Amino acid sequence: MAAYALPCLPLAGLGLPLVVYLPEFYASELGLSLTAVGATFLLVRLLDIGFDPFIGAVMDATRSRFGRFRLWLALSVPILMVATWQLFMARPGVGTGYLLVWLLAVYAGTSISSLAQIAWGAVLSPDYNQRSRIYAWWQAGNVVGMVLVLTLPALLPFFGIKAHSAGVAAMGWFVVVLTPLTVALAVWRVPEPLVTTAPSRASAVDYLGLLGRRNVLRILAADFLIGAGPAITGALFFFFFERVKGFDKGAASLLLLAYFIGGLAGAPLWAWLAVKLGKHRALAVSNGIYAALTLCALAIPPGDTVVAGVLMFLIGVPFAAGAFLLRAMMADVGDEVRLATGVDRTGLLYALLSGTVKIGSAAAVGVAFPLLQAFGFDARASGGPAGLHGLQGLFVGLPAALSVLAGWLVLRHPLTARRHRAIRDALARADASPPLAPAVESSPSGSLHARPRSRPAD
Repeated sequence: MAAYALPCLPLAGLGLPLVVYLPEFYASELGLSLTAVGATFLLVRLLDIGFDPFIGAVMDATRSRFGRFRLWLALSVPILMVATWQLFMARPGVGTGYLLVWLLAVYAGTSISSLAQIAWGAVLSPDYNQRSRIYAWWQAGNVVGMVLVLTLPALLPFFGIKAHSAGVAAMGWFVVVLTPLTVALAVWRVPEPLVTTAPSRASAVDYLGLLGRRNVLRILAADFLIGAGPAITGALFFFFFERVKGFDKGAASLLLLAYFIGGLAGAPLWAWLAVKLGKHRALAVSNGIYAALTLCALAIPPGDTVVAGVLMFLIGVPFAAGAFLLRAMMADVGDEVRLATGVDRTGLLYALLSGTVKIGSAAAVGVAFPLLQAFGFDARASGGPAGLHGLQGLFVGLPAALSVLAGWLVLRHPLTARRHRAIRDALARADASPPLAPAVESSPSGSLHARPRSRPAD
């Protein structure tokens, strides 16, 4: 499980700056306008969404002695390394076209790597509760990666390096160095059950068929709502704590660190509660707590690091639940789909789930930044009240509302542990049944031909 979670370190170390640091860096340090940055991130995310179903279907159809998913995880490494270098080492003078090209490259690499790793986790165990454990490890790896990458800009001032660009470059080096090392260890140490059946190419009809399933749509909608809230908070984090609460960038980085440490502490709690209550009920509880605590951020006294640090830690505890419980729930839905259709669509299901994450992240920058500008907020100004009320409303009010709506949605999820056990029993019976005897028929020449009959997909 540790080896499986290790690639999360560089992947999370890349994903967090893409939402929190890079938009603000390209706007405030490299001089691109807020609207240009927001539109570019939104455009790339929307283009990338169409890539996910394609690569998910390709993964489902892949057959190799290395498995379906870990092969593609290895193939993503060089793409991620080159694109990360170009984005994080950029210098003043780059334009919107430069940002567009390398965002496309880095998101293509991220799509392949994250989809391969998440789908890989779904096939490691068929058990309802064990899947919560697997994705709790996955989430812990993500949080550790975010914690590590956040310590870099906070530690650099102790070595006399205070430039914001140096902190961004350090995050880039973190990803470039760790990606090949962690992926190699995961591919070496973690098995993947081989699929021996013939590959089945997914068509547009298969794609639409999955979108027409009620449980699939419920998880996709919940994932969008749960992901969009923290993504908006992340995109506006430094603006809020620097301009509204009076913290400098180093102190704000430490508050973000406390937030993700809370997430690391919360992962085993929500995994335990998922066993006791069921995944969907545990997730609904976490959403309600997250919404209430997020609203409390308005009450943080300006410049009070202790109060802000404690509150950010507490907000981080329920933040951990959404990502890993929804992925464990989608693995259960994958069993439901296989029982109904006879075809394993694990890669395609997680491609759909990756799409909702990307839409939520794109909305965080592509909608929040233009709204900030419409409110009169100036990203490069050093002070002044212009747009601050709008900033506060976007930072706390919108994420809290989205979290409450998501909690209501997942509370109605019908695929409980008992229902999933019945599905797994039916799949076990289908998989264990011997192949039917071939039907023997006579050819016009008089010779006998055996026509093999099909059996349920393994």
